[in-house]
Amino acid sequence: METSLLQKYTKIAGAVGLYWAISISLVFVNKSLLKGDELKLDAPLFVTFYQCVCTVIMCKICDLLAQKFPSKVSFPSTKVETQKCRDVLPLSLVFVAMIAFNNLCLQEVGVAFYTVARSLVTIFSLLFTYLILGKTTSCKAILCCSVIVGGFFLGVNQEGDLGSLSVIGTFYGVIASACVALNSIFTKKVLPKVDDDIWKLTYYNNINACLIFIPLMIVTGEFGTLANFPFLYSSKFWIPMTVAGAFGFTMGYVVGLQIQCTSPITHNISGVAKACCQTVVAVMIFSEVKTALWWLSNFLVLAGTGSYALVKSIEMKQAHVQQQQEASKEDKQKLIESDDEKS
Repeated sequence: METSLLQKYTKIAGAVGLYWAISISLVFVNKSLLKGDELKLDAPLFVTFYQCVCTVIMCKICDLLAQKFPSKVSFPSTKVETQKCRDVLPLSLVFVAMIAFNNLCLQEVGVAFYTVARSLVTIFSLLFTYLILGKTTSCKAILCCSVIVGGFFLGVNQEGDLGSLSVIGTFYGVIASACVALNSIFTKKVLPKVDDDIWKLTYYNNINACLIFIPLMIVTGEFGTLANFPFLYSSKFWIPMTVAGAFGFTMGYVVGLQIQCTSPITHNISGVAKACCQTVVAVMIFSEVKTALWWLSNFLVLAGTGSYALVKSIEMKQAHVQQQQEASKEDKQKLIESDDEKS
């Protein structure tokens, strides 16, 4: 019993640690590519496009491994079906906007402020859930959201006082937050069209994204920027680019692994704790000096997000219990009616 419990805790610690390591590393690698001291590639769309290409290639590799070692590797077929590409397209448009604005935000703001700049995901989730799905939210959840909004505006204020506020970067962060919220809603709608297989969805989503990014890069002139980039043929550029692509693909797995080993609510709380750790690490690495109110803004954002996740989890459990009780009452009523008919 003790050994199995130890193994369980070890598995949980490993899953959480892997999620933290991959997620934080991806942010810092992307930052070094977009605004590092050496590379400074002003082509955020190309960076994002390449990561999508890496994901498509890795899905293909996993499919080949599954065909060669079916008893050890399980992965869906990557044979492209045009109808599925069309079915996934609405999600892909939101997905492209989400990852593009995400990297645009990261290019303009510091990693330390990145958590606050993208802190309105919960707010937009609440808003779109009401506008699109027609679902209302409890007063407790709204109170948690008000704490997040307060933390966001305090963070913007303090970043401005420190002289490091990027208005355009913050704007990109707000748009990215809205797209993250929309992405969740569209994912639920589109998933049944790819047999409820998250890897199939990842594959088709990234194929569409690659095609969508090409005209966007032409319009923004990023191909010209790449042609004049001094590190275009250097391993200093392509190694971190490929590492970021691999991390992006792996994130899909480690998120699922963490939820599988723990629970959705624990995953959300882990994400909040990870964001806190990421902020502290960024301040230490870049030797930044922040005010007490700046730290308070981060605390409010993280506390509000964590509290919201906890409140929603409790509400879901209560709703589930209520459904079971109602179902039990209906079964009892049917049984009584059946007995009456017999008598």
